[in-house]
Amino acid sequence: MAWVRAVVRALRPVDPEFAAALARRWAGLPETARTPGQVLGRHAVGCEGTRGAFPRCNLACTPCYHSRDANRVRVDGRHTLAQVRAQMALLRRARGPRAHAQLIGGEVTLLSPDDHAAALQIMRAHGREPMSMSHGDFDYGYLERLVLGPGGRRRLRRVSFAAHFDSLMFGRRGIPRPRDETALNPYRARFATMFARLRREHKVRSFLAHNMTVTPANLGQIAAVVRDCRAMGYGMFSFQPAAFVGDDRRWREDYRDITGDQVWAEIERGAGTTLDHHVFEHGDVRCNRAAYGFWCGDRWYPFLDGGDQRDIAVRDAFFRYFGPVSFTGTPPALLAVRLALVAAAHPRIIALAAGWAARAARRVGPRRLLSCRIRPVSYVMHQFMDAADVTLAWELMQRGQVSGEPRIRATQERLAACHYAMAHPENGTLVPACVQHGVLDPAENRALRALLPVPAVPPRGPACRERTVGGAGPGPVRGR
Repeated sequence: MAWVRAVVRALRPVDPEFAAALARRWAGLPETARTPGQVLGRHAVGCEGTRGAFPRCNLACTPCYHSRDANRVRVDGRHTLAQVRAQMALLRRARGPRAHAQLIGGEVTLLSPDDHAAALQIMRAHGREPMSMSHGDFDYGYLERLVLGPGGRRRLRRVSFAAHFDSLMFGRRGIPRPRDETALNPYRARFATMFARLRREHKVRSFLAHNMTVTPANLGQIAAVVRDCRAMGYGMFSFQPAAFVGDDRRWREDYRDITGDQVWAEIERGAGTTLDHHVFEHGDVRCNRAAYGFWCGDRWYPFLDGGDQRDIAVRDAFFRYFGPVSFTGTPPALLAVRLALVAAAHPRIIALAAGWAARAARRVGPRRLLSCRIRPVSYVMHQFMDAADVTLAWELMQRGQVSGEPRIRATQERLAACHYAMAHPENGTLVPACVQHGVLDPAENRALRALLPVPAVPPRGPACRERTVGGAGPGPVRGR
């Protein structure tokens, strides 16, 4: 009867361990984040990311959130895999059986394809749905070697990548110094096309996200990126207003000259409609905004209309009935069975779903629905905080003190509701990403520089020195 118990466990819609992790997450949120649309603690524990695993990159960005020693750390596959394994184990113990996690550091494709694939497999073994964070300047051959193991057998059936493209990055092959965002569109398209080819040739599915740093220099170009890239194949566009964090040698503008409201308004201008970021919230809205919907032809529609109380009722029912059901990492067929079991136990769900589907169809229109391809695309903004503010706020939080200064108190509230955690197996703690990058990274990267020094390279002749950026070789080249 062991197999019967195994089947019953597999079909059980709610994993008690995941439900307990959600309850702990909700209990840990500050009151400012316990909003009707809050996803944390209701359907997710938040996102996670690796740290200190491979801090080196081979493009130059202004700004760069890494400390100045990051590029003096050698990429070492054994170190990377040991760090990923230890960090994922701690995240699994502290945050439960399921979460989304980013394989992030410097440039992920500086890892060999075998080490990269092994890291993704370790993350999945710990119940994490991994996403590789890249600048996107690599070739199809690398991607193919990533998903295919020895003998050409497929070892990864699905991959997720977030590619960072913006005109503040220097050293990309073919366009070492972009004149503006539009000039990068062929490179954005090329990146997405590689994954379409991967599915065609090897049946490997993918999810693609697009990241873009925003400063006063490219704020006015956001709308064009949204319009021009909507059908390239990216399922999410994330815009990240810059902050004074990381390598201060690369701070070229006054980043406080733009606000999150301005950035969001430009995203809306590109989408041609308002984007309600309160329907679903992830942590503190001063840090994260998100709008979920789809393109049908040349128009974007939200999955749920925040101005329609019937749609808000659908959201609330989703949290109530499906919130503790783990979608992450669950095979589609198994997830469908679990959802059907929940719906069978609560028939009200079927009526709510039918009403929502009818309203959505009316908003789009039957003719448009029949003539256009539906493209789900989400828009996200992540607003980082200045390292000076985070340092002071974190010091006070470690002492259990609440700041009396409004700016620092707001920073403390945002850190307490942080959506994005990084693990420290050496002491068993988790820290918010802004703390990691703004407070802890400088000392950690100095230590890594001593542990994994970059080998000294003897000077080369003039002919070799000419090819420092924008080369046409098989892999990314250094942009410094």
